[in-house]
Amino acid sequence: MTRTTPASLLLLAVLGGGVMWFIETALATSGRAVVLPPVTLGVALLLIGVIIVAMALPVRRVSRGVAHARVDPFYATRVLMLAKASSLGGALLGGGGLGIVGYLLSRSLVASPNAVTMSVVAAAGAILLLVAGLVAEHMCSIPPGDEKRDDGAPDPRGMA
Repeated sequence: MTRTTPASLLLLAVLGGGVMWFIETALATSGRAVVLPPVTLGVALLLIGVIIVAMALPVRRVSRGVAHARVDPFYATRVLMLAKASSLGGALLGGGGLGIVGYLLSRSLVASPNAVTMSVVAAAGAILLLVAGLVAEHMCSIPPGDEKRDDGAPDPRGMA
């Protein structure tokens, strides 16, 4: 699996911001209430990021030779896929949160500080999820030169 590219993260962030800006504008022009993410969304996204990094720790220890146990390759693959999905989802949600913040700050009527704070907290939680996903993805990578052993024997640490 290839590493997450900055271009894909930027594209998702811009897409999320643009879609949320459009949704907020459409809701406001139709006379409905705009979408405001709760503060708990940012906290939940941060906790998910912490859990993902904690799940990647055993894989990092084994791949770097710190622990002498084997790691289940399916577990390592799942953690890597979860880390990649978290970074992509964090980019999309972070862009959406920043789109809401941009919309609220661009209005001629001043938005309540509580509404802006809730949106900033949600965007910050999503950005921290993005960073945690990238960190966990890096932690699950095999060090250079460890892809194959010279004698053709399987890697004793359990990594492919």
